[in-house]
Amino acid sequence: MKRIAAVVLACAMTLPVYAKDLVTVNGQGITQDQFDQFVALLISQGAQDSPQLRAQVKQEMINRLVAVQAAEKAGLQKDAAVQQETQLAQQSILVRALMAKYLKDHPVTDADLQKEYDTLKAQQADRKEYKLRHILVKDEDQAKTIIKAIKSKKTTFEAAAKKDSIDTGSGKNGGELGWGPATNYVPEFAKAVESMKKGELSAAPVKTQFGWHVIQVEDERAVAFPSFDEAKSQLQEMMRQQALADYQKGLMKDAKIVDNTPPAEAATPAVPATPAAPTKK
Repeated sequence: MKRIAAVVLACAMTLPVYAKDLVTVNGQGITQDQFDQFVALLISQGAQDSPQLRAQVKQEMINRLVAVQAAEKAGLQKDAAVQQETQLAQQSILVRALMAKYLKDHPVTDADLQKEYDTLKAQQADRKEYKLRHILVKDEDQAKTIIKAIKSKKTTFEAAAKKDSIDTGSGKNGGELGWGPATNYVPEFAKAVESMKKGELSAAPVKTQFGWHVIQVEDERAVAFPSFDEAKSQLQEMMRQQALADYQKGLMKDAKIVDNTPPAEAATPAVPATPAAPTKK
């Protein structure tokens, strides 16, 4: 935001003015309108209007005008890199202003938010989350032995996890992974979890990139969906961003774009390829 304000201020100082000067620097004026516009910009970005803010803004405008005059005296405005950066900054400001105008002219209404909320809630209606434990070992036979020992009550899941699991983070807590949707885990693990019932121990070890898992589903429940009031702010931002994306897509679709970039020249090997040696028949 500070950079935006700085660019706006710098651009404003280069414009011809006819209003009353608030202050002059080496004969060049800073008008009351320029000053008021800059204060308004800062307030729109969250600053509190106060005598202190106005004094700081005036001093900043003076400091910058002094620097701008020095830069112009040095001829920096003619520098190609400076011109390009100025052009890019102006483009960024215009694009931002265009997007802001579009959102102002096409606001996301409460009815829009409610409709989107209801759609998302319906889509999530069947989602579950699971309270899980697991034991991770490197060897399939070891995992089978652990399953057999737990089922025959020669040990408990918690004890086996603390003793044998190479996932030390959960192992020290008896294999406890806590609550979460199956999508929190790698596909093989998630598929196994979704096929199991509450209280069930995996009938066979589950192989993933990490090793072999013994899984226990302690409990399951429907995923809690936030209330409309809880989701409203995030949902509104999501819909605003989607609206802007759709607007930009429409602009691109309607634009007549001619790309005159020459095709890339085919890369020529620096050294001729060595013929492959003949094989024996």
